[in-house]
Amino acid sequence: MAPFGLVTASVSLLAKSFNVFTCTSTLARVVHAAYRNPVKCLSTQTSDPPKKPLNGYLRYVLQQKPVVVSRNPEIKIVDVIRKIAHEWRLMSPEQKQPFEDAYLREKEKFKMDLQHYQAQLTPAQIEQQALEKRQRRAKRKASRKKREATNMGKPKRPRSPFNIFMSEHFVEAKGANIPAKMKSLQDDWRNLFSNQKQIYTQLAEDDKIRYKNEMESWEDNMMEIGRQDLLRDKTLSSQKKKAAETKKAKKKKTATARKVVTKAKSKTVKKKTKSIVSKAAKKTKKT
Repeated sequence: MAPFGLVTASVSLLAKSFNVFTCTSTLARVVHAAYRNPVKCLSTQTSDPPKKPLNGYLRYVLQQKPVVVSRNPEIKIVDVIRKIAHEWRLMSPEQKQPFEDAYLREKEKFKMDLQHYQAQLTPAQIEQQALEKRQRRAKRKASRKKREATNMGKPKRPRSPFNIFMSEHFVEAKGANIPAKMKSLQDDWRNLFSNQKQIYTQLAEDDKIRYKNEMESWEDNMMEIGRQDLLRDKTLSSQKKKAAETKKAKKKKTATARKVVTKAKSKTVKKKTKSIVSKAAKKTKKT
């Protein structure tokens, strides 16, 4: 008779095998349903906003992806999508029409579902969704700005003393992988004397000067080519402040010039008036 521990282990292994088989079967059914009806698979729960329907091209991609993968199991997913995109471009409008019609039908359904969903929202939920939408838009804008600035040659930020130390000693650091090497370098950095750290501190200060000079040159270049949108926020605020001060000084100068002109005109008018009065008085005396 088998020991109790061995029986327990066998039962546990059988249960795990049954769970794996069940999960695999469930996953297979879900994948099959996704390929059979992609829109139904992408539908959301009642508490979530309805998802926008897939356009005709994406529907074609979702339909053809398993077919292309089964025919070409050795190619990468990027090449699979590229191949499907090429096929889509070669298709005639009549061949594309079923996918476009399905998109239009689901688009109308989406509009109705969206209206129904929005009618159930409270004012607080509407305000919260608007806030989240603004945050997502701002995040995408910041990410796009950062990517464009990098492509336009924006200088790299200055390194810290520890980063400089790490870059110099990373190759010979102890450890079989990157996390182990990082930990070893952190320990070595903590054990350095102050005079040893001072070398890297000075290098970091020099790197700050390098970054400042390169950023000024780069931002001047961005202004020349009309890409002020890539400038740093503090640079934009500084420019606005300078422009406001220049405008204020110009207004003050203009006001001062007007006062001078007005004063000069006033003096001229007084002189003319005095001369006219004087001439009139002389004529009166003669008569």
